[in-house]
Amino acid sequence: MAFPRLHCARVPQHGLSFLTARPRTKRPENRGLPKRWRVRHGAYYYQVPPGDELQWDGKREFRLGKTLPEAYRTWSQRLDLHVDARTIDELLDRYANEVVPKKAWETQESNLISLRKLKTVFGAMPIAALRPVHAYRYLDRRGAQGKTAANRDIEVLSHAYTKAIEWGLTDVHPIKGKVRKHSLPPRDRYIEDWELVEALKVASPFIRAYIGLKLLTALRRGDLRRLRISDLKEDGIQVQPHKTAGTSGQRITIQWSPALRTAVSECMALRRKVTSIWLFSTRSGQPHIKEAGCANGFDSILQPSMAKVVAETTVTERFTEHDLRAKCASDAESLEHAQQLLTHAEAATTKRIYRRCGELVRPLK
Repeated sequence: MAFPRLHCARVPQHGLSFLTARPRTKRPENRGLPKRWRVRHGAYYYQVPPGDELQWDGKREFRLGKTLPEAYRTWSQRLDLHVDARTIDELLDRYANEVVPKKAWETQESNLISLRKLKTVFGAMPIAALRPVHAYRYLDRRGAQGKTAANRDIEVLSHAYTKAIEWGLTDVHPIKGKVRKHSLPPRDRYIEDWELVEALKVASPFIRAYIGLKLLTALRRGDLRRLRISDLKEDGIQVQPHKTAGTSGQRITIQWSPALRTAVSECMALRRKVTSIWLFSTRSGQPHIKEAGCANGFDSILQPSMAKVVAETTVTERFTEHDLRAKCASDAESLEHAQQLLTHAEAATTKRIYRRCGELVRPLK
């Protein structure tokens, strides 16, 4: 017996209107976040499932933190991880909880931005369903907004699958050795000597002292801002390089020279009256970098200074603290010396990214 075809009548606005209601869509600021996360009043909140309130201090909505790294740390401390993750969404959540917090602060923030983008696109897919073609499509579409950002996202996704193999969630890596990222030339901004002279004319005494020490030591900004008075030894400045959070490179000693002693003396002369163990400290005697690696307070001092350089001098192009480090490598007498200054494990990295003037070659006799 054939059933007659039904024709749906128009549902009135009142009464049974809920039958026609469409499923709620996530707001743009909530897309890519874990399930039950919300952004409200400039912070991240977790909507506690019914029955789990005791685990979350009896609250129905729990404030996780103001920043993404802080929110993920709070969440991972209270919520069971996806040990048996099946979807890419669950895999990336576990990656955010277990792997990202061990990285440097800037890398954490960059990774979490990438994770939000990746979860929006791949979140619902089973872990085993990802194929190289999916990564290539993502590179193309995301690359239209920025090739560097697209490359970073794929790097995060690739590392997440490396961890997935380690965790026993899959046996196949769909990206490693199978997907080529966008080819991008390294940054080639070289700071000329005259540009430095112009910049230091309008810089504050604090910035002048900081840049002076930076140009002599070539230290990473985290290592420079972590310098203690106790690191100033008789034979030089002892430094324990911190490339990533929780790991350190081999300790080095930068030998004293007349210029280096003068630069350190200028930094010491600017120390505030408050007692502090740090060479560069805040008004309260604390370092200009937090334990996790965040240095927003110092950046708020340095960035306006760079803007002032462009506005009040003949310098037309801004330069970054990373460019200062590259100038040290470029001005070093040899590639080997540059590699030692930058504490790089491989000379190829120093040459490709930091030696921005090319090599001087003597002609044949």
